[in-house]
Amino acid sequence: MASTSGDFGMPPPGASAQPWRRPVTTKTITYVSVITFLAWVMSVYDYTLFGTLLPVLAKEFGWSTSGATAVNTFATIGVFVVSLVVGPILDKVGRKKALVVLMTGGALASGLTGLVAGAVSVVIIRSFTGLSLSEEVVNSVYLNEMLRKVRNRGFLYSLVQSGWPVGALLSAGITALLLPLVGWRWSFVVAAVLAVPMILLALRLPESPTFQAMKEVKRLRQTGDEASARALAEEYEVPQLLQDTTQGGLRQVFAPGLRRHTISLALAWLTNWMGIQVFSVLGTTVLVGAKQVSFENALIVLVLSNIAGFAGYLFHGWVGDRIGRKLTIALGWTVGGVISILMLVLPTGTGLTITLYALTLFFLNGPYAAMLFYMGESFPAHVRGTGANVAHVMAPLGGIAGSALLSILLADGMSMTVAAISAGSVFMLISGVLMIGTKTTNRRGDRVREQVEAAA
Repeated sequence: MASTSGDFGMPPPGASAQPWRRPVTTKTITYVSVITFLAWVMSVYDYTLFGTLLPVLAKEFGWSTSGATAVNTFATIGVFVVSLVVGPILDKVGRKKALVVLMTGGALASGLTGLVAGAVSVVIIRSFTGLSLSEEVVNSVYLNEMLRKVRNRGFLYSLVQSGWPVGALLSAGITALLLPLVGWRWSFVVAAVLAVPMILLALRLPESPTFQAMKEVKRLRQTGDEASARALAEEYEVPQLLQDTTQGGLRQVFAPGLRRHTISLALAWLTNWMGIQVFSVLGTTVLVGAKQVSFENALIVLVLSNIAGFAGYLFHGWVGDRIGRKLTIALGWTVGGVISILMLVLPTGTGLTITLYALTLFFLNGPYAAMLFYMGESFPAHVRGTGANVAHVMAPLGGIAGSALLSILLADGMSMTVAAISAGSVFMLISGVLMIGTKTTNRRGDRVREQVEAAA
C-alpha cells in the first residue's frame, strides 16, 4: 500500500535532492488518478463528438453516407501520422510533460474544428486530435509507474480508463442538449473550453519516480559512477539502462524477447479498433443505417449504452486483477464480437436494440480497462513509452481500415447490416484470438504472492 503521509504539492524534506525517492502517497495517487481520468474524459468527449456529429456535418456539406465515412477515413490517417510522435516524447521529456502537451494540442484541435469549411479542413484539423487520443498511452505508462506498489492497481486503473464511456456519454448527452441551441460548430468550441481547467490542473502533477530514476541512472553513468547507477537501476527494475547499446526505440521492442508480443499486441489493437470505429465512433451512423433508428433516438441509445460501457470498464478491470489481464481482454472482445452480430441480424425493437448495443460496448470498450494497464506492465521501463505507443498507433490504423472498409462496402451497394458485420464484428473476433500471442503478466499466482508480501 502507498504511504498516507506527504502531499502532492509540497515534497517532504530531502525529496528535492532525490526526486525519484519522493513518496507516492495516498493523496498523490488520488490526485493523479482524478486528473488523468478527467483528462481522458475530455479527450474522448472530443473524439467521439466528431463521430456523433458526422451525420450533421454530412448534411451541411452535402456528403453521402459513404462520402462522410471516407472523410472520417482520411482524418483518421492524419490521426495515425500525428500519433507517431507520442512514444519518443513520452520516453524523452517525461510522463507529466507529455500529458500536458497532448492535452493542449487536443484542446486546440477541438476548438478549431468549429471553423472547418469543408472536407479538406476537416481532415487537416481532426488529424491533430491524434495528440489527445494518445493520452491513454501516457496514462498507461504513467499510472503503471505511479501505482507500482499499490494492490488491486488494475481495478484502480479501470476507474481512470472508464473515462472513455463517460466521455462518450457526455458527448452524446451534451450534444443532444446543445445542438438545437448553438449548432455543431459551437459544440466543438465548448469541448475545447472544458479542457482548459484540466490542463491547468495537470501542471501540478508529479513526475513518475521511475522516470526520475531513469534520468538519474543516465546521469550517474555519464559521470562514471557505474556502481551507483547499477544499484539504482536494479532498485527501479531498469537494468537495460546499464547496457552500452542504443537504448529504447523500435529496435528494442522488436528484439527477439519482445518481438512476438509487440506484433501480436499491435495487430490486436488494429483489428479491435476496426470494431471500435464501426460500433463506437460511427455508432450513430450504423444505428441509423442498419436499425432504422432516427438520429435523435440514436443519441439516446448512445447515452444509455455508454452507461453500460462504464460498468464494463469497472468489471473488466476487477476481473483482470483476478484471472489475468490477457485472458480478460481476449474473452471480452470475443464475446463482444458475437453480441454485435446478434444486434445487427436479429429483428430487434428499440428495447432489444438498446440492450444488445449496450452489451456490445460493454465487451468491446470494457476490456481496455485491463488492456491499457496491461501494456504498461508488459514492456520493460526503458521502452515502456515506445512499446505502448507502437501498439497504440495501431488504433488509428484500425480506425482507418474499419472506416475505409465500411465506406467501400456501402459504396458497392452492400447493406449497412452486412457492411458493419464485415468491417466491425469479424475483426472484433479476430482481435480476441490475436491476444493469445501476447505475454502473460499478472497470473493468479502473482496476485496471491503480492497479497502475502503486502500482509508481511
